[in-house]
Amino acid sequence: MPMPQTYFHASRDFDTFIKDVRDTCMLQTHHQAYHTLRAVLHTFRSHLTVVEALRFADILPAVTRAIFVEDWIPLETPAPFPDRPALIMEMKAVRQDHNLAPNSAIEDVAAALRRSSIDEQALERILAILPDGAAEFWKA
Repeated sequence: MPMPQTYFHASRDFDTFIKDVRDTCMLQTHHQAYHTLRAVLHTFRSHLTVVEALRFADILPAVTRAIFVEDWIPLETPAPFPDRPALIMEMKAVRQDHNLAPNSAIEDVAAALRRSSIDEQALERILAILPDGAAEFWKA
């Protein structure tokens, strides 16, 4: 079996994606974009069970998938998705001393993710089986 392209081109694809996140969020650096992406992904993850989160992770590009699962301590029963203002507060609380994410970061990252190498049909299929609020989270 040949090496999957998602691994072969992981660095190149992630570099393109993180630049898109940086520009869409109107951030200044790749570091700020990384922390914004991480905050958005970890906020989403915190409302999923382990099985749900791993199903979602399966559709992410390699490096984004690694960020999604890094430093994860799964909760037995995750809280349901709250409204958008509460999600923004959660996202901004991730590494809050280093978090420069704009209030639009969830939508901005969603737009960049949808423009990246993610399979849009796979994303819609997985969001359809995740808890209420998951599909709304990723609306761009």
